[in-house]
Amino acid sequence: MNKSDTLSKLAPALVKAQAAMAGATKSAANPFFKSKYANLEEVIRVVKEPFAANGLCFIQNPVSSEGHAGVETIILHESGEFISNEFLLKCAKTDPQGMGSAITYARRYGLQSACGIPSEDDDGNEASKPAPKMTSAEAIKKLDTAKTIDKLVAIWNAIPIDLKQVEEVIAKKDSLKETLNTK
Repeated sequence: MNKSDTLSKLAPALVKAQAAMAGATKSAANPFFKSKYANLEEVIRVVKEPFAANGLCFIQNPVSSEGHAGVETIILHESGEFISNEFLLKCAKTDPQGMGSAITYARRYGLQSACGIPSEDDDGNEASKPAPKMTSAEAIKKLDTAKTIDKLVAIWNAIPIDLKQVEEVIAKKDSLKETLNTK
């Protein structure tokens, strides 16, 4: 990491900017991994206003070296104080598309890391909510009743009980099947 000799103005401005920043919403889809991520535009959107309100800006210069590409992310304060760091990635391909992809990826994660921006996982937040309660009729519709009852009978049959009890369970099973299938 590189930095100016002092950070006495940049540091408090960065603290205020970070306090005003929200997380970057994972709204872009990655069809290859069937996941969502916060794209570069979203990360920049989260940074711009809080940075401007606190006399901060960022610059990201492309850098490359021996099959690696990325960026140097520089955070500047209006006083002239700065911090910077390079983030290089190994390119799968060293053609323009491969290098451009690595640079875009490095820009997103370099800026997100430098600014302390978390990604908000809308899918994860949604998945962590409790499942809505369903009525018993809805629950019965979701069951494959025949398979469920057969599994229960198999469990009962595995328990060492006398033959008369097993016959009673089987009779109840058939009666229960008829009752559930008529609903």
